This record gives sequence, C-alpha cells and structure tokens, in this order.
Amino acid sequence: MASPTSAPIDLSAAFGMAPTVLADWLVVLPPALMIGLGAIVMMIRHRTRLHAMIALPGLALLVLIDAALLWKVVAGGPVTMVMGRWLPPFGIAFTVDIFGALMALAAAIAAFVAGIYALDDINEGGRRYGFYPFLLLLMAGVSGAFLTGDIFNLYVWFEVLLISSFGLLILGSEREQIDGALKYAILNLLGTTFFLIAVGYLYAIFGTLNMADIALRVRDIGNAPLMTLTALFVLAFAMKSAAFPVNFWLPASYHTPRITVSALFGGLLTKVGIYALMRVVVMLFPLQREELSLVIGGVAVLTMLVGALGMLAQNDLRRMVGYAVIAGIGNILAGIALGTVTGIAGAVLYALHSILAMTALYLVVGRAAALSHTWSLGAAGGLYRLAPGFAFLSLALFLAVAGLPPFSGLWPKIMLVKAALDVGAWWMAAAILVSGFLSTIALARVFLLAYWRPASEPQVASGIGTRPRRQRWATVPIVALVAIITLFGLFPEVPLNLSQSAAEGLLQPSAYIQSVFPPGAAP
Repeated sequence: MASPTSAPIDLSAAFGMAPTVLADWLVVLPPALMIGLGAIVMMIRHRTRLHAMIALPGLALLVLIDAALLWKVVAGGPVTMVMGRWLPPFGIAFTVDIFGALMALAAAIAAFVAGIYALDDINEGGRRYGFYPFLLLLMAGVSGAFLTGDIFNLYVWFEVLLISSFGLLILGSEREQIDGALKYAILNLLGTTFFLIAVGYLYAIFGTLNMADIALRVRDIGNAPLMTLTALFVLAFAMKSAAFPVNFWLPASYHTPRITVSALFGGLLTKVGIYALMRVVVMLFPLQREELSLVIGGVAVLTMLVGALGMLAQNDLRRMVGYAVIAGIGNILAGIALGTVTGIAGAVLYALHSILAMTALYLVVGRAAALSHTWSLGAAGGLYRLAPGFAFLSLALFLAVAGLPPFSGLWPKIMLVKAALDVGAWWMAAAILVSGFLSTIALARVFLLAYWRPASEPQVASGIGTRPRRQRWATVPIVALVAIITLFGLFPEVPLNLSQSAAEGLLQPSAYIQSVFPPGAAP
C-alpha cells in the first residue's frame, strides 16, 4: 500500500489552472453554435417554416463571431483554447491564426448568402429532407477544420462536413443526383482513407498530433521518412481539392444537386482541402515541400490548364463552373509550389477570392437558368434584354473570375505571377496568364451567347421550368457577393496586408507555436 503523503500535487504541467478569458471562447463558438442550431432544427424537422428562421440568423451570427475572431487575432496574435483544461500536447487544442480566421470568415459569408438564396431555390420537399440542418452541420465541419490545432481533429471535422455534404448532394433523390453522389463519395472516401493513413503514420513518427508540437519536433526528428509522409498528405488533400489528375469527380458531381448546394460545395469544400494542404506542407513540413515543389508546380499548371480548357469545352453552365473551380485550385497550388512569402500570400488571397467568387458564380448561373429555362448554353439567350441589372452583375462577376480589373481576382494573380518571375519560374507565370486568358474567353462566350444573343424558344431542363418562378430573394445574395468582390478589388490594401501576414505566419510559425506553448511551457 502506498504511504500517505502531504506533498501537494502540481497539476500545472498538465492542466490550465487559470480561468478562461471570455474572449477566448470565440475560438470554439463557431462549430459549437452550428452544431447546437443544427440539433435544434433537427428536433423541429417537421416544422419546416421555422428552419430558415433559425438557420439564417444563426449564420449571420456566425459571420459576426468570425469577424470578431479575426479582429482579435489581428490585434493580439494567434489564440489557443484547449478542451477540458488539459494542456497541449495532452489535450485537444483549437488554435486560430490570421490564415484560419480569414478562411472561416469568408466561408461564413458564403454560407449565409447561400442560405438566403435557398429561400427561393430549395422547395418544401428539400427543407423537409433536411437542407438547413445539413447546411448548419456542414458549416460546423468547415469552421472546425479552419480553427482546429490538431491533425486528428482536422480529420474528424472533414468527416463531419463530408457526412453533411452527402445529405445535401442527394437532396431530392433524383437519378442524376444519385449518380453524382456515387462518384463524389467514392473519391472523397478514398481521399479520406489516405488522410487517415497519413495521420496514423504521423503519430507513429512524432508521438503527437498537435500541429504546434509537430512544428517544434520536425526540426529534430532525424532520418524519419518524412518525404513519404508529406507525399501521402499531398495526395490526400489533392483529391479533396480536385487537383489534377484526381479532379474528374468534381465536374461529374457538382452539377447534380440544387444550385445552392453546388454553390456551397464549389465555394467551400475544395478550399477546406487546400487549407489543410497549406497548413500541413507549408507550416509543418517546409523542407519536404521544397523538395516536392516541382511536382506540386507541375500539378498546379496541369490543374489550371485542364480547368480553363474544360470551361471552354462545356455547354452545360453548371459543368462550366465546376471547371472554373478546378482552374482556381491550380492557381492556389502554384503559390504553394513557389513557397515564397509573396507566393503563399497570393495563394491565401486567391483562396479567399475563390470562396466568394465561385459561390457567386454558381448562384449567377442558377439565376440565369431560371430566367432562360435551361442549363444549356446553346439554348440560352436574351438575358441582357430580359434582366439588364442582372446582366451587369454577371458581367462584373465574370471579369472578377477571369482576373481582370477592377475586381478581386486581379490582385492574387498579380502576386502569383510576380512570385513566379522572382524565382525564375517563367513557365508557371506563363501558365497562370494562359489559364486566365482561356478563362476570359470561356466567360466571354457565356456572356455573348446567354446574355447578348437574342432569345430562342425556351427549353425546359431538369429542375428548370417545372417549379414556381417566384424569385424574391435570388438577387440579394448575388448583389451582396458582387459588392464584396468589387470592394475587394477597388480597395485591396486590407486583404493584401492580411494575406501577407497569414503567409508570414505559415512560413514562420513561431507566434502560432507560442500561442500553444507559451515561453517555458514547451514540451
């Protein structure tokens, strides 16, 4: 029997002894709020009239919380909160820096405007089958992925958003949706499997899953097979991001659900994959990223060119936007491959632009199809005469997506081209410019055929023309997103400075590490 002792037990090495500052709760509020509201909406699932009344104020509150969190991080540096008062690396940490806070805020804005668009786009059947609960749980997964400081928790939040996305994808249970969901599920589950294998491999090497702890230990790990580990992460996140050559699932599935769901997927899901890739290979494994830079650069060039050429080849407006998403992923990968502060800042800025622009682009083609009663570019026409204000908004968005002034797509492309030329990667700079040129031609083709050309006899496509044409809310989110994108382009100083700070934080994560392990507390 152990003898009694009067010596006090020092818990300070394992537990946080000080009370949590109220402002630090902002770190965990986004996923907690979304899970709580999702559960409430599920409990009243039969009272569908109340779903939007609960979900939309909740999403608006999420925007405010993420904005306050970004303000706090910009003012005071990265913020960490641990679960159950267990200190890292024992406990699970939520750690937010400028990069994570920016992505969370952009995602919240996209989800809020998509929820408004859904008031017209999602019918009573879609609400009854759980559109708003799935949307809230999707945002719980997206927010958690952007805010967590633990690799395994990142995997868990991926699973949360994937489960929600499966429900959104088959909303309506049409034959086309089931076919698209099958392709989506197989490729994403395969990517998730690679991700889980990589997480197990990482734990076997480091004995920890805390990102800050890994960033500390990676410097002294010795001869561990880190290149294999990094390659596994790159493959897993490339599949999640729809990078070449594992991009074929996206245009085969994103055109099948309701256009609101497509907008959420195109704006958010691939960006969660690209965020995870940047967090892991740029912050945790910088030497391995440098070794793989040519491979990532080659994938980036092929991804952006396949995306741009796919846009030119498509007659279906929804498939065309899917390839636009892929082209944007190529541009972000180019910044990761370059690895300089300017290149990473350009990638961060392009990711923020893409979240808003791709969400808006899907909503615009959905509105265009509702007006012309067809998804076919060959059959559409006369939209300029029918809705000149909407045509003006569409043109502004097309210019932004193509990377032309004075809109948000211009600045990240300038940064990426400059970063490529600074390191002598003229071939990458040329690919970015060629991809942008091809995208401009593809979008100009859409405007000339669907908007400028006189209307022909309307054709009714699947889901178009069979539902009431009341569109009281459809224009509001489009106006809001185009306004943000325009302000982003006309007054770029704030987003440029924030993306620069985010890039510096990824390349030099000392502030991130000190947030998790204050001086004297590192393991």
